[in-house]
Amino acid sequence: MISLKGLAQTPDSTLKPSTVKTLSDIQYNALLKGEDVYNMGLVAELNKYPSADKALKYKKELDLSPTQVAALTKIDTELKRKKIEMGNFIITNEIKLEALFRAKKINESTLIFYTNRYGLYQGELRNAILNAALNTNNLLSPQQVNKLQALKNHN
Repeated sequence: MISLKGLAQTPDSTLKPSTVKTLSDIQYNALLKGEDVYNMGLVAELNKYPSADKALKYKKELDLSPTQVAALTKIDTELKRKKIEMGNFIITNEIKLEALFRAKKINESTLIFYTNRYGLYQGELRNAILNAALNTNNLLSPQQVNKLQALKNHN
């Protein structure tokens, strides 16, 4: 998860420069890397639904079974893939909107199309993030969920 603080254009040698005027380098790179730049998982996190990557991080402390590890790895891998896919779609859509405005070729129907598509991508991304948290929660015992929460709060 990335904080929305510091999203202004700042020089950072580790960042790939954004090719999109409407996205800062940090936003652009977060979308390319599949980071949750919009904090879409917050509702799950606030209600103590665990993430697969955190559960895997503490697999020994949680005494995860091989079946749980395999299932959590699958959830985590698919979520990372989906976040990168949706990030690329969001960037492409933003590039198209910017180009249409720049060329003064935007009209109401085109605007509706691209903004609705943007909403679709964000909705699909949020669904993937929250569904991963739900599935992770369902894979863990209540004791494992509580222990994971305690480990996260302690570190």
